[in-house]
Amino acid sequence: MNAPMSQTVPTRRLGLTASQAARLLGVSVSTIRRWSDSGALPVYRTPGGQRRFNRDQLEAFVASLERGDRERAS
Repeated sequence: MNAPMSQTVPTRRLGLTASQAARLLGVSVSTIRRWSDSGALPVYRTPGGQRRFNRDQLEAFVASLERGDRERAS
C-alpha cells in the first residue's frame, strides 16, 4: 500500500507552511502573514492558495533583520 503523498515528499521540496515558518522564527502566524503580505518576507502560493516559505529565504530574512538591528544600534 502506498503512503500518502504528504508523508513521502520532503517538506524542503514543498516549502514550509505559515505555521511552520512562524515556529521556526519564533513569531505568530499573524506576523508571518503580515510580513508576507507586505512583501518583506518572500512567499509563494500553492495552486490552492496556501502560503509556502523557503527555509533558506527565511534564514536570509532573519539575518537581514539582525544586520539591521546592529546597524541601528551603532
